[in-house]
Amino acid sequence: MTGRGILLVNLGSPDSPTAPDVRQYLNEFLMDENVIDLPWLLRRLIVSLFVLPFRPARSAKAYQSIWTDEGSPLICHSKRLTAKLREQLNFPIELAMRYGQPDMEEAILKLTSRPDIKEVLLFPLYPHYAMSTVKTVSKRAKNIIRKNNLSVSLHIYPEFYDHDRYIQALIESSFSWLEQEYDHLVFSFHGVPIRHILKDDTTGQHCLKKNNCCNKTSVAHKTCYRHQVYRTATCFVDQADIPVDKYTVAFQSRLGRAKWLEPNTTDVLKKLARQGAKKVLVICPSFVSDCLETLEEIGIAAKQTFIEAGGESLELIPCLNEHPSWVKLLSYWLSQPTETLPNLLNPPGKT
Repeated sequence: MTGRGILLVNLGSPDSPTAPDVRQYLNEFLMDENVIDLPWLLRRLIVSLFVLPFRPARSAKAYQSIWTDEGSPLICHSKRLTAKLREQLNFPIELAMRYGQPDMEEAILKLTSRPDIKEVLLFPLYPHYAMSTVKTVSKRAKNIIRKNNLSVSLHIYPEFYDHDRYIQALIESSFSWLEQEYDHLVFSFHGVPIRHILKDDTTGQHCLKKNNCCNKTSVAHKTCYRHQVYRTATCFVDQADIPVDKYTVAFQSRLGRAKWLEPNTTDVLKKLARQGAKKVLVICPSFVSDCLETLEEIGIAAKQTFIEAGGESLELIPCLNEHPSWVKLLSYWLSQPTETLPNLLNPPGKT
């Protein structure tokens, strides 16, 4: 198929698990107005005075605990996924990170340097919409195309948080863990500040302003991260036939003093241990590739917290990574005509 180039974009990673490289990565990440959504000067002061002097050394140790001979797990998984998709598809595919390397601008310029490329299909590797994921990736891609006066059309794949085939792929990749005996399943989604949820409410009067808002039909759900992650969990447990009393939705990776989505994953794990749970499973559907937040924050730190609180075993269910079901699904989605995408992933009337 000619005329089309695919751009896969994931979050990113430091170049190495050293304090200088982590500092550079954190500076780029946290200075994004879609991550810390404060005026530039205030954001600069917070990052420079309260984050960069202290956090890089701590984060470098965390990265060192999960780093592989190949490098960053997130980068490695993303590259392997891209390679498998190239084997399945007949048009150019580039991988980029929103922060760090491979660089988004370089990837877009490489795609569009081919004279046959007339459209770029951007696939953010995030199932759910959030300011700090899909929104910032989309804005960056648009800015690059505008800055370089590129004569291509940009199409952005919609979020796929409750698509039947995505949920099925998630279940299939988790099957060998779910068939074991366990006491409780925790869905640990990446947290976001409450103010992000409110800012993304296009109606200005729905999110967190009505009782049980996530379960009431609204156009606000198109950009509501909270609704979308709960919807993922609901679809998953319905298809996997998991009883309502055997799972909990929680949120991890809280940063700063602002109010974030709750309950916090650490608090949930401590409570489960106190209530007598001995073996828990944790799945992190916010991520399609294992990374610091899954391998270290959950697989190491949260596991230790659970055991110290009285639990015996915490098993992290891997992300989709390069699971055959995920590769097959992405290959199908990426091969479809552009005009079918809105209905392919988000049928009319879905909220």
